[in-house]
Amino acid sequence: MTITDVATDASGLVDGWSPSYEDVTAEEVIARARAVAPLLRPLQADTEARTYYSAETHELFRRAGFYRILTPRRYGGFEFSIDTFFKVAMALGSGCASSGWQYCLGHSHTLTFATFWDKEVQDEIFSGGPDFLAPGTVKPQGQATRLPNGDWELSGVWNYCSGVPYSSWFVSHTLQADSGEPMLFIAPRDRWTMLDDWGNQLGLKGTGSHSIRMDKAVIPARYAKPGVHLFYVDVHADGVTPGRALHGNPQYGASPYAYALIETAAIGVGMAQNAMTVFEEMMTTKTTVFAPFNRRVDDIDYQRWFGLGYGKVITAEAVIIAATEQMVEIARQNAFTPELDRRIVAMACEALDLCWDAVQIFFRYSGSGSIVNGTPMERVWRDMSTLRAHSGLLYFVEISKRELTQAHFTNT
Repeated sequence: MTITDVATDASGLVDGWSPSYEDVTAEEVIARARAVAPLLRPLQADTEARTYYSAETHELFRRAGFYRILTPRRYGGFEFSIDTFFKVAMALGSGCASSGWQYCLGHSHTLTFATFWDKEVQDEIFSGGPDFLAPGTVKPQGQATRLPNGDWELSGVWNYCSGVPYSSWFVSHTLQADSGEPMLFIAPRDRWTMLDDWGNQLGLKGTGSHSIRMDKAVIPARYAKPGVHLFYVDVHADGVTPGRALHGNPQYGASPYAYALIETAAIGVGMAQNAMTVFEEMMTTKTTVFAPFNRRVDDIDYQRWFGLGYGKVITAEAVIIAATEQMVEIARQNAFTPELDRRIVAMACEALDLCWDAVQIFFRYSGSGSIVNGTPMERVWRDMSTLRAHSGLLYFVEISKRELTQAHFTNT
């Protein structure tokens, strides 16, 4: 099943979009994402079975301009603020968590690349067009061996490469064979192979988080950043990254740590919104189990349960918007400090906790008949449970809490 199967007006939706990217505003792109989200809901089962969203959905996203939100203007992109990107990801996640996750983690590394590589490499890579998709991983995997001419040879398997099915590049970490130190790198599509190893997880089965394999793949020295791991890049000193200097935009000098946690939380908010939509439909179509067998929407207990979850969802969304605004402003002022960085991370973590609480409320009061295999509420619970158990997320969440305290008391 594809977009055209569930929405005969999908082509009309696209035809209604501005044919010129120069005319598109951030508000318009967000509106497009919100219009697309309902079309993704009926496709969730097929997206899970395929393990990534369809080629038709990919083309719809491309025509909507979603893949150029973070691409710098000098290369034909929108260069919209990261809050626009997060709102688009959140909206898509509210229709299909897997599709929102695949899109978000596929396009998000556009900011990474445009921030940390110099003009020569950006000119080269963005010459392929402004629609940019490149998955990445937090954990350094595989290994890099320095060749006599200075280039690097990469070998190994990198797993959890969310967004890889339609990607042309891979922005990730590895370990240097001689020193064991981390290295940030970017590799083109012809250097790696996508493995067919995704879809057996509890949830988020359709995120396209396949592994990739490289066997003695050679990348030029200019594609590598030896000694760099994104979560430990010091943007607190002066914030003058290559991207900020090149594009004159402070968001290309923002903290990668805070950025990564907010993007994850944004998808969490989309999941919680999805659960609320499903529960809301139950409120108007299902009745209570006991007399007088009213519609749930007319029952005072269901009213309370819906309100409890609703309040957590809108609070989580507000926290993410506020955290993003703070990160943008701190970057504008070039005022990042370890404490301000970890404060933003803490906000994102709290938003995720609210989302988890909301989904549990909606799941619990849906009734066992609404959570059989393949039902919308069963799926969103699986997706949120999988997000909640994400090992990298859990690890950095715990680290960030300690680091926030340490930074706060540094000068006391």
